[in-house]
Amino acid sequence: MRANTLMQDDIRSPGAGEAPAVTAQAPTHITIRGLSKSFAGQTLYANFDLDFPKSRITSVFGPNGCGKSTLINMISGLMPIDAGEILFDGKRLSETVIGYVFQNYRDALFPWKRAIDNIKYPLQMAGRSAADCEARTQELIRSFDVRFDLNRYPYELSGGQQQLISIMRALAPDPEVLFLDEPFSALDYEMTLFMRDKLQAVFETTKTTMIVVSHDLDEAVYLADEILMLTRRPTRVAEVVRFGAPRPRSPGTLTSQSFTNAKSHCLDVFQREVRTKELSV
Repeated sequence: MRANTLMQDDIRSPGAGEAPAVTAQAPTHITIRGLSKSFAGQTLYANFDLDFPKSRITSVFGPNGCGKSTLINMISGLMPIDAGEILFDGKRLSETVIGYVFQNYRDALFPWKRAIDNIKYPLQMAGRSAADCEARTQELIRSFDVRFDLNRYPYELSGGQQQLISIMRALAPDPEVLFLDEPFSALDYEMTLFMRDKLQAVFETTKTTMIVVSHDLDEAVYLADEILMLTRRPTRVAEVVRFGAPRPRSPGTLTSQSFTNAKSHCLDVFQREVRTKELSV
C-alpha cells in the first residue's frame, strides 16, 4: 500500500526547464514563475519556477543559507522580489487571505494587547463586526481546547502559550494559505507534540494549504504531504519527496516503514547536496 511503501512516483525530480510540480494529484494553488532575488550582489534565487499544491502541507527543507525562510517571505509579500510573478489560484497576493506564523513569536505578538485581542486583530483589520470577531475567536478557543486566561498579556504567558496565540491569530481570518516559519523550534518537546497534533486537526478540518519551513527533518517529513528539498545557493529544487502516510498521524508514524523510507531519501538528497558543495570548494 502507498502508506507503507515509498513508491517510485513518491519521488519527483524536476526536469530541465520544467517547473517542478510538488504533486501531480492536487491542483496548483501557488504558481511561481521567474522568481529572482539577490543580496549584496550574491544571487539567492535566479529565474526560479515552482508550483505548490492546493489543500496540502508542504515542508521546505534544505541547507542553512539556502533561503527557506526567504522563499516564504517573498511568497507572502513580507519581502520584495527582484523579478518574477507569484499567483494564488491565478490571483494576486492582494486578493488572497493568508496567515503567517513567525518563528520569533515573542516579537510577533503585540505586547500591549491582551492575548484574546491579539487573536481578534486580523479580523478587526478585515472590518469584521465585533460579534463576528467574538464568534470566530470562541470557535478557535474550542478547537484548540484553550484552558488558560486569554485576558492576560503575552508577556504573562509561557512560550508555548504565546506560540499557540500566534497560530490562532494566523488562523483567525480563515486563510487560504498558512505559512509557518519553524513554528515549533523554540518549544519544548511536549508542547511541540501538542502543536503538531493541533495543526494536523486544523488541516483535516479546513484543508488549508500550508507551507512549513523546518530545520528538523523528522518534523518536516512527519507534517508534510510533500517535502520540498532545496539546494545550496543559487537555490533550486533538488527533489520533491511525497509522503503519503494516512492522517491523522501519530507517534507510531515515526516508526513506520514509509516514514523511515521518506526520511532516509530526504537525508540522502541533503547529504548529496552538501558533498557536492564540498567538492566544489
